[in-house]
Amino acid sequence: MFEKRGFFNVWKTKEVHRFCSSIVCQCLHPNQKPITSPPQCYIGMTSAFSVLHESLQTVLGERLGWTELREVQERSYHAVSKGGDVLIIAPTAGGKSEAALIPVIDDMLKNGRPGIAALYLSPLKALINDQEERFAGFCIPTGLTVMKWHGDVPKGDRAWKEGEKPHILMITPESLEVLLHEPKLAAALKNLRSVIIDELHAFVEAERGVHLKTLLYRIDRIAQRPIQRIGLSATVGNPEEILGWLSDHRHAEEVVAVLAPAKQKRFSFVIETEEKDRMDAVVRIVEGNKALVFVNSRRDAENVMNAIAPRIENVYIHHSSLSAAVRQEAEDAFSREGGACIICTSTLELGIDIGDLDVVVQLGPPNSVSSFLQRMGRSGRRGKSAYVAWVLRDACELLCSVAIIEKATKRMVEPLHPQKRPYNVLVQQMLLYMHRTRRTTRRQLERALRSLPPFAGTVSSTIGSIISHAIAQGYLTTDGDMLMLGERAELTFGNANWKDLYSVITGGGEFRAVTPDGEVIGKLDARFVSSRSAGEFSLGGKVWSIVKCDEGHNLVVVVPGTEQTSRAFWTGGGQAGFSPLVCAAVQEILSRGVSALPLLPREQEILSGRIRRIPPGVRKTGLFIWERRFQKRVEVVVLSLYGSSFNRLLTILLGQLLGGKAKVRFSDFVVLVQNAGKEGVGSRVEEALNAIKELDRGAIGARLPVPPADTWKFGAVLPHDKLQDMALSEHYHVEEFIEMLRTAPVLIIPNPASRTTETDT
Repeated sequence: MFEKRGFFNVWKTKEVHRFCSSIVCQCLHPNQKPITSPPQCYIGMTSAFSVLHESLQTVLGERLGWTELREVQERSYHAVSKGGDVLIIAPTAGGKSEAALIPVIDDMLKNGRPGIAALYLSPLKALINDQEERFAGFCIPTGLTVMKWHGDVPKGDRAWKEGEKPHILMITPESLEVLLHEPKLAAALKNLRSVIIDELHAFVEAERGVHLKTLLYRIDRIAQRPIQRIGLSATVGNPEEILGWLSDHRHAEEVVAVLAPAKQKRFSFVIETEEKDRMDAVVRIVEGNKALVFVNSRRDAENVMNAIAPRIENVYIHHSSLSAAVRQEAEDAFSREGGACIICTSTLELGIDIGDLDVVVQLGPPNSVSSFLQRMGRSGRRGKSAYVAWVLRDACELLCSVAIIEKATKRMVEPLHPQKRPYNVLVQQMLLYMHRTRRTTRRQLERALRSLPPFAGTVSSTIGSIISHAIAQGYLTTDGDMLMLGERAELTFGNANWKDLYSVITGGGEFRAVTPDGEVIGKLDARFVSSRSAGEFSLGGKVWSIVKCDEGHNLVVVVPGTEQTSRAFWTGGGQAGFSPLVCAAVQEILSRGVSALPLLPREQEILSGRIRRIPPGVRKTGLFIWERRFQKRVEVVVLSLYGSSFNRLLTILLGQLLGGKAKVRFSDFVVLVQNAGKEGVGSRVEEALNAIKELDRGAIGARLPVPPADTWKFGAVLPHDKLQDMALSEHYHVEEFIEMLRTAPVLIIPNPASRTTETDT
């Protein structure tokens, strides 16, 4: 049990930790040098503001009071005006949207671009709704028009009359896919000049990123020229690589990366082992303030809401399973005077503008430096110091939090890794192509798939085997030399005019919760509904009771409940595990035995106590083995600070090599071996780890179970060998595993403790 340290105790004694290093959102890969000044080509250039179209100058000057542009906008104007592809990296609230929008609007006004001249692509409908007013504020006074298009927009408003096309169309990738299947609407993109992709980092590593790339290529085909691509992000660890991924090297590329201005950042740490005491600390911090409280899952958000809502006013909740109306109510709360608190997950990491706030509360550490920077960037606006209050469970959470801050001070963030074998999206595009063309030859289908950039490097035999398997399974059918969609494809994906084909996001796993009056509250996990069909649950911070379940339409009818301790859960709603960068930062702290941050004495004491529980001899890199002896057994601890994805795979392989009754478990930081013998167990584990280092991709793949096909939306259409090949790269991340393991020395270090306890891991 740690000594209780409430926030106000710390505040009144002026012990709030003030950290003034330049923690910035211009983020770099560990091997990349920081950008410390604008490129030479910017120096001495004509002021962008002075050359803007007169109408745009008037809007900026009279409506916003601007007489010049920020650095990111100035540099972006010159980069975007050259016509090449641009990646703009700047901190949250750093003016990235305007940096992309100003040169695009300026070009429209100066050159009179007809029809839709620009697309704004967003990963979230809510972000489009939030940005609509900002875009309209720039466009409407200059005579330009803006339209948003996504699933929450009434169908009648998702079209335009002849001659009334918007100049800027705001849309999600899934809605763009729908639009491209309407020939008359798709033809309106033939005069497109630019595509702005907001929050680019949210796409890169996901299947939606692969889908996005296919859409961008198809837009180029409609316009019959390479359309300019402008990516926006606050956190990219390998910007040159990601710009190349975005651009496909079609023409000139330029990164515009701007540092956040150096200013004071404040942190405070509250460490409480009991949940009630942590909730007390949260209440003390947020009461009377504008505050965001970040948690790491939807279930945690509901639990925290239930715990603190009765104790303070103006508390709201925000996560992905809530209806748009409930989330909008939370966002609107920050536009009013007085205190307001939102309990939220990563849904408020992205660029939704919730205005100024006093404090960001981090309830437990986030899983990446990128998330931390996004969250911290929510505070410290309008001249204030950024302030993050950490409310933590134990010394381990303190260690992880300090490690995250250390990496942020060094301007390092997680590199992004685009998918290598996105066969699931390949199947989606195959079925979409067949849906568009109705009938085609096998050769034409293969050529069409190979033309899409994400699949250009896929060998012909792979595409051919996928098509053959789809025919054999009835997803495609033949008529002489012609191919058509088969009966099984229609049964699986054909409902509601084939709408399931338009998205790679897996659906059908949630039930809409609706009141008898038709008000949509949010969504519930299907597994939860089946297990609690007559029970009560918490959603949106309120208690509900299910009175009717319609499985055919994935809908439950709910009424207010009374049980104050009721809960809900969502499959996959937990934290994904700490990133390898965070784990590496933890290992660096363990190797030197102290944090580089100027912590207060109490935090230093708690952190030192955690570090002392690790046997000496840990270095900055490597796998470290020691034995722990109990009265009747021996277990081996492998300190493996490469992340949960790495450790999951290592656990499977280690268990197979040790065999017998050996039981292997893992966490983000540790692989624990039990029941592997009583003598020389550490040496056996060392030998097994070195043997794993010699395995290649094929040998590892032969030892791993293939996840069920329904893990992927279109997985059932893939032959087994392609499903396995995809799983190795996109589920197990075998390539990254091999690279990290082969460079990691394996060392046995003595454990000076003669006896230990179960909780030491």
